[in-house]
Amino acid sequence: MTAIRQDAWSEEDDLILAEVTLRHIREGSTQLSAFEEVGEKIGRTAAACGFRWNSFVRKKYEAAIQIAKAQRQKRNQQRKHTGSFATVAGGAIAGPLVEGGSVRSDGIVEELSIDAVIRFLRQWKGSYQEMVRHVRQLEKEVNEKQDELERLRTINDELSRKVSDVSTDYRVVNDDYKALIQIMDRARKLAFLTEEEEEIKARFKMDENGNLERIE
Repeated sequence: MTAIRQDAWSEEDDLILAEVTLRHIREGSTQLSAFEEVGEKIGRTAAACGFRWNSFVRKKYEAAIQIAKAQRQKRNQQRKHTGSFATVAGGAIAGPLVEGGSVRSDGIVEELSIDAVIRFLRQWKGSYQEMVRHVRQLEKEVNEKQDELERLRTINDELSRKVSDVSTDYRVVNDDYKALIQIMDRARKLAFLTEEEEEIKARFKMDENGNLERIE
């Protein structure tokens, strides 16, 4: 049993879907048959193929669809008149163009509308130009993001330097604070010792005869 893919559609998947669907249109088959065939080839459901065709791929192949429908109509007319059954090879335009038509290997000439071919080529040119513009826009966005990243790196370096300076200033202030505390502590101890010395100094008083007498 084929596993059903859940990944995104690739350009190759879209190309297979377009080629098979256009071939079924030219051959007069149904789009459902085309979606089932594509699903078997790329491992997706027919419903997923149909949704992808109608929502995205079909818009890129409007001119090719008109060409395929014209080829189908031409083939039906040939079958009515000659009873021949022609099969168109895969691709938007089968065989080389010769005087407004394509020559098949079996000699059957299928006329193609020059206007349809021109529309088809112009559409591809427009798709290519749109893709180029999209690539340029992406390159511009990438350059802008790189500039923004460089600016943020510069700001980060500046902030890191300021944080380092603040840390250094904090250490200096902290060391000065500790030194001041030590000086104040020594001053307090010296003051305390001076008070004790004054207290232990000998005291004298005068007796009744006018003589000084030491007080212990």
